[in-house]
Amino acid sequence: MGTVTAPARTAPLLPPTERPRVILEHPDFYVVHKPALWLTHPVRARVEVPDLLTFMQRTTGEADLAPPHRLDRETSGAQVLTRDREAAQRFFTLFKTHLVGKTYLAVVHGTPDWERRTLDAPLGDLGLGGANRISIRQGVVPDGKPAVTDFRVVARRAGHALIEAYPRSGRLHQIRAHLSHLGLPMVGDKIYGRDPDVFLTFMETGQTPELTARLGLARQALHAARVAFPWAATQVVAEVPLAPDLQAYWDALPDTP
Repeated sequence: MGTVTAPARTAPLLPPTERPRVILEHPDFYVVHKPALWLTHPVRARVEVPDLLTFMQRTTGEADLAPPHRLDRETSGAQVLTRDREAAQRFFTLFKTHLVGKTYLAVVHGTPDWERRTLDAPLGDLGLGGANRISIRQGVVPDGKPAVTDFRVVARRAGHALIEAYPRSGRLHQIRAHLSHLGLPMVGDKIYGRDPDVFLTFMETGQTPELTARLGLARQALHAARVAFPWAATQVVAEVPLAPDLQAYWDALPDTP
């Protein structure tokens, strides 16, 4: 198998099993639960994939909806959509000044011997060659961009941990790359998981039952559980419970350390 540099592909993708739902409606914005396997916004691709923005525009009739941030297709959870240009500009400023806090939950392989940890480790492209054949894979590199993530262990079970992650910066694949660096690969992660070749297989075959069995889940076990930001002299907080597929995976693990 060769080097993978772009996600253009024709292999089949699993269809989503959930539909988006509004968690919080405000005159200026929505906070919506984006299910896993939905794009945040439409992209040109060889495979048709549903996206949250188009769904919400059609559902609400609001053509000016726009996402001030973006969750990956495989990540579930809280996604903000602004309702007009003024709100979009205000969110641009909030993100630029680091006033939007996003908290994630991740199910990982491994049980750390710490309860809380802050990882301050620069991230950048690993570069093709050697063991890395995926151009978009990030890693801790000396000349990388500053990246800081706060981690907290929520629970441990059967060689796994449920980890809360709070990224203080917004680097590409930051939580996944930092967890991998800590020796805690995310369940279902095709790029930073335990199997370095699984993403190459995915690009050739799509999400087959065999690949899902190999990964443990059909998608990376990452969920945007909480978003908080100041708005009109108050602090807005929206929370989304752990997605059903991740909760089911966790509940099925034996209740042992």
